[in-house]
Amino acid sequence: MAKPSPRRKAREIAVQAIYSWQLTGNDIGEIESNFIADNTKRRFEIDFFSKLVRGVAANVSELDDAIRPHVDRPLDEVDQVEKAILRVGIYELRDCKDVPYRVVINEAIELAKSFAADDSHKFVNGVLDKVVTAFRPNE
Repeated sequence: MAKPSPRRKAREIAVQAIYSWQLTGNDIGEIESNFIADNTKRRFEIDFFSKLVRGVAANVSELDDAIRPHVDRPLDEVDQVEKAILRVGIYELRDCKDVPYRVVINEAIELAKSFAADDSHKFVNGVLDKVVTAFRPNE
């Protein structure tokens, strides 16, 4: 099996950091620093990781507004892992235009397969498929 790319690892660590932030409410800068320190042995794109973590934290209400119309329950009932993956994915769709939307969605699906419940990847795919048209209408 191929080793994950430094960018994929950055996404994995970003989802873990956002998950930690969601659960603890601790300062996002402190969480970011701790995750960088704890993952020094892993080769990942630190700048991309930081962009994702800081971007999600700074824009969480707008990201959640993009999720809400596409879920059939209140956002606080969405699984915390799924919510972290969706927030990172939607932030990336919105603010990382250099990454093709198909790559963003595929990466989010892979994260859901790795970290979330069995059928979570279908839920994540469904939400991101609907959200993509708002942020990438011409792709």
